[in-house]
Amino acid sequence: MMKKKKVVIGAVAAVVLLGGAGAYAMYDSFTGNNKEIKSVIGTESAATNSAAGTNSSGSGSTNSTSGTETAAAGAVADVNGAWTIDSSSNVYFSVTTSRETVNFEVNGVTGTWNVDTADAAANAADASLDMNVLDSGNSQRDGHVKEADFLDVTNFPSSRFKATKFEALPTEVKDGETFPLIMTGDLTIKGITKEVTFTGQAAYSGGKLNVESETVVTFEEFGMQNPHNVVMDTENNVTVQLRLTLSQNA
Repeated sequence: MMKKKKVVIGAVAAVVLLGGAGAYAMYDSFTGNNKEIKSVIGTESAATNSAAGTNSSGSGSTNSTSGTETAAAGAVADVNGAWTIDSSSNVYFSVTTSRETVNFEVNGVTGTWNVDTADAAANAADASLDMNVLDSGNSQRDGHVKEADFLDVTNFPSSRFKATKFEALPTEVKDGETFPLIMTGDLTIKGITKEVTFTGQAAYSGGKLNVESETVVTFEEFGMQNPHNVVMDTENNVTVQLRLTLSQNA
């Protein structure tokens, strides 16, 4: 996907010259998607979100009950206070080519969210990404993405999102209930900062806060050229998807 033309042409040539399933598998691995986006909000929680009318970002499923009855909501939870992002959390960068959508996973996510359901303005969130661990399931492709032409991780090893505004937060959160979440703030990638809005949902379940949210940016906004090549076209948009699990600080 993201790579120099000579690498793409070389992969295609290998398929033509070597032939057979093995060569095609090599090309497929290099250009195809090897990472599935993991959901952190279970279907039992998502079903309670029918009133909000939102979709689970990037999962291809709709969080509605399609006219069916949902289970009674749980008890009201005390979610106010400081929360820390768990190490199991991921952020995905998804790019669509003329062939398919390719996902790049970043597991190195750290950060906090201070929750205040009584005052949306008092909420504050800040998250950092270790871009060195960006992983599409193909190390050669990942190496090209990390080079200076694209993310330039040598000079810009981390990305960051700092939320400045929260919307749609409920005044109370119930255990097992999913609620809409809209966060506007500053996204910094490759040393360039742009204001973006993440739209999605969150759920409190089993003592954890789970967030699924997304925004769309372009290559040009963050100083990168569209990596289209002679083999396939690439859309200008990059979808950034959050799949976060947070634990409440003691």
